[in-house]
Amino acid sequence: MNDDKHGSQAQTMENIADIHGFKESEGYVADIEGSLRNNLETARNGHTVLIPQPSDSPSDTLNWTPTRKHVILFIISLAAFLPDYGSATGAVTLLPQAAQWKLSPDTVNHSQVGNVFMLGAGGVVAVILSAWAGRLPILFYFLVLSTATAACTVAQGGGLMFIFDMFFFHERARKINIWAAFIILSPYMGPLLTAFIITTLHWPVAFWVFFAMNALVLVLTICSVKETYYDRSIDPIDQPFRGSQLQQLIGISQYRSRHLRNTLGQACMRTFRVLMKPTVLLSVTYYCLTFAWVVGINTTLAIFLLPSKTSGRNRSDSSTSHQSSPLFLAKFVVTGSMTASPSAASSNTTRISNLNYPEASGEVSALINFARTTGGFIISYFQVTWAKSSGTKVSFGTQAGICVGAFAIVIALQLFGKKLRAKSGALHFATA
Repeated sequence: MNDDKHGSQAQTMENIADIHGFKESEGYVADIEGSLRNNLETARNGHTVLIPQPSDSPSDTLNWTPTRKHVILFIISLAAFLPDYGSATGAVTLLPQAAQWKLSPDTVNHSQVGNVFMLGAGGVVAVILSAWAGRLPILFYFLVLSTATAACTVAQGGGLMFIFDMFFFHERARKINIWAAFIILSPYMGPLLTAFIITTLHWPVAFWVFFAMNALVLVLTICSVKETYYDRSIDPIDQPFRGSQLQQLIGISQYRSRHLRNTLGQACMRTFRVLMKPTVLLSVTYYCLTFAWVVGINTTLAIFLLPSKTSGRNRSDSSTSHQSSPLFLAKFVVTGSMTASPSAASSNTTRISNLNYPEASGEVSALINFARTTGGFIISYFQVTWAKSSGTKVSFGTQAGICVGAFAIVIALQLFGKKLRAKSGALHFATA
């Protein structure tokens, strides 16, 4: 009888250890009846199992108050809003810049191609550094660089690290949608607000507004964001001392506990090991082939929308606008659907990839972001020239055909994704 009791307790502790370390090979049991719950902690409803299981330490980020968690989530989401907003600001100001610098709009547009590329590449670098030096110092230093040079991408490329650090499994889908909404909205808000600004003010004012937004997020980060990484494989008694807010912010606390995290070499290899997983590689490829056109069009939209010169019998451009008014509703519905589709694809692709490899939340986030911006960076180079030489019908039609063809990847993942995951094996990272 005692042996059965001890065996049951050992099995329970083994299950808790599995939940702590992402060791489940067949998935998680997220909903359980009270009689089977044993020592597993559940949510307030009494049957949703908390995954990962929180420790008893108040320093465990899973034990933070909902208010603190959501304040940090809002700041991280706001920081993720900045990169694409700033890049899209340049897409609208290129017209007055071209007039001032006496260059063609297409030539001026090439200057922001490097900016678009770094939105993705910078995220990969930020995730590597975060695995080595901690979350908060990298966020802080990149925001400092962002405020000075508008080069921020840490919260966009690695925002999922913060979400996975603070929230339980059953909460993450909603939090990812909040974070992703800021990212998807940003390239549309940039042109919208900038167009209003340059209508009455000089184009540098738009970038001063962007600078002020960066400065605001930097101040919020300094005041409210804490280091979110917490290794639950270490006994609470042996957890490293976190130190003051300033020590966490500039990296002193993380440096003291560097022996408990990845080495720089391990941190660099994490991203490549994740990319080599077939399901991640296919997801990233699909995202690149479908979202790249959105970025490419956003960065060149101002050139396409230049008003054409009037011809014929001296009629103005607006004289026939009333004739097409009934068609506006249909146009807006179609355009809205086109805008909503990348948003849905973004959230779902991110969510599915992180369900497959929860210990690699930062790497998955950075790779998906890198695929999006790399495709857009390439398209921005030849989008205008292609449309002028072949016509917009051929250009946009080809892009639509590529998106349709890319859907075959989704079908392949539906049919063979489980087998590919099982065959490729686990990641076996030193830390989550």
